[in-house]
Amino acid sequence: MNIQVVGVVGAGVMGIGVSQNLAQTGHQVILVDVSEEILDHARQEIRNNIRFQGFFNKSEKGDSPDDVLQRIKFTTNYQFLESAEFVIENTTEKWDIKKEVYEKIDKICPKASVFAANTSAIPITRIASVTKRAAQVIGMHFMNPVPMKPIVETIRGYHTSQETIETAKKLLLQMGKECIIVNDSPGFVSNRVLMLTINEAVFILQEQVASASEVDRIFKTCFGHKMGPLETADLIGLDTILFSIEVLYESFNDSKYRPCSLLKKMVDAGLHGRKSGQGFYTYN
Repeated sequence: MNIQVVGVVGAGVMGIGVSQNLAQTGHQVILVDVSEEILDHARQEIRNNIRFQGFFNKSEKGDSPDDVLQRIKFTTNYQFLESAEFVIENTTEKWDIKKEVYEKIDKICPKASVFAANTSAIPITRIASVTKRAAQVIGMHFMNPVPMKPIVETIRGYHTSQETIETAKKLLLQMGKECIIVNDSPGFVSNRVLMLTINEAVFILQEQVASASEVDRIFKTCFGHKMGPLETADLIGLDTILFSIEVLYESFNDSKYRPCSLLKKMVDAGLHGRKSGQGFYTYN
């Protein structure tokens, strides 16, 4: 049986992408966030994204923005998640916020519902510990932009059951994606490596070893990467990068994860990358 109704908690960059992908693959989506302003922004971003996709894929006839948006319920009321068969959580990388969300949805959602944490670094086992359904909690680390990325890093927590893994695989297949299953560890595979790379690139910039464009050009031309580490940081969001590296620093108590002071300063200054219009590069 296909999964029909999916809850999405958090309408930031990742929540927008996940909701759009789900709605475009025929799912009914319940998108929850804390304010109507955030939800209005999410609605407009999804509309813009679908139009942008249509512009570049004129040969593929897909649903109109209105058709896709009709499948998404935008709400500030968590109670609507009582009909969700599967919930994907995308809140900020702060434990206090995530803990509160999982305690709330655990009381509202059906007992059979699976919870997937779309987190960059927080251990899935820790998230599962605040629920009464630890076997039904899994990690789904989507990559940005979600609708365009075919692979999802999927994390098995200590208690995650094989049934939950199969359910997650089924949903991802319905979304047009495959998964790579890894075991639980702070940062998993992708971000344990990526965050170190980005943080070190910021140190290089701070020490004036090279400019941002020079750092990125080396990675693109020498290693064939589509984006350099600082461009990637701007895409992800410098605030998310900082939260993630802080989680790794706290989790491993290893100085190699010490956040660069320039990264902290930029986040304090509101230079969060693409979403704020200014990061290591300027965006219109």
